[in-house]
Amino acid sequence: QVQLVESGGGLVQAGGSLRLSCAVSGRTFGRVSMVWFRQAPGKEREFVAARSVSGGTYYAASVKGRFTISGDSAKNTVYLQMNNLKSEDTAGYYCAAQVKRYGSSWYSTSAADFTSWGQGTQVPVSS
Repeated sequence: QVQLVESGGGLVQAGGSLRLSCAVSGRTFGRVSMVWFRQAPGKEREFVAARSVSGGTYYAASVKGRFTISGDSAKNTVYLQMNNLKSEDTAGYYCAAQVKRYGSSWYSTSAADFTSWGQGTQVPVSS
């Protein structure tokens, strides 16, 4: 298990951009499959984007073309760049991680597959 600390949330206008960060503790960054989920008030948690250990990226249809997940091994940090934000993107955003072997292409869109979670960061989008 790893510790995750998120930052970067905040109020943004529709059409604007925001970058979320998820710092990964320890020396496991090179072996963690990362994912971002979000949960809007009164709704279930939903998959947003994933990044496998091998660097593959995957997106929910609702954010594809607007959001980008990336990693910086020098900073042990995964980012979620969010562009052209919409009011329906309003939610709490959570990063999660699962340690895998080096070079793994594994990823998941299911929250149940991840054992390490960040505390969450709020992203209200005003219309």
